[in-house]
Amino acid sequence: MPQVNVTIAGKAYRMACGEGEEAHLEGLASLYDAKIDEMRQAFGEIGDMRLHVMAALMVADEVSELKQRVSSLENALAAVRGDAGSADQLLGEVEERAAEALVAAAERIESVARALVPAPVG
Repeated sequence: MPQVNVTIAGKAYRMACGEGEEAHLEGLASLYDAKIDEMRQAFGEIGDMRLHVMAALMVADEVSELKQRVSSLENALAAVRGDAGSADQLLGEVEERAAEALVAAAERIESVARALVPAPVG
């Protein structure tokens, strides 16, 4: 199993990860480290544990907001798909009525054509 060295809040950690996930883990550690730096700039030196907890809560808050947005977008997508299904059904009905109208028009044209052409004498 691959191992990655990451640095968070100035401390190095050796972490195991799945094959091919090394860069992803390093990126996550970098994001978390940036949150801790953000908390340190906002609140000063208030202790490592408090900085870690505050950064973790900020990340959790962002995840919560993103989950809500994803849920909202999934609901909107489901509504759009439902509307598309209704539109497809309506389109099918319109096409069927148009086909029926074309058949009726063709029959009338044939009827008029037969009336205009004299019957063969025979």
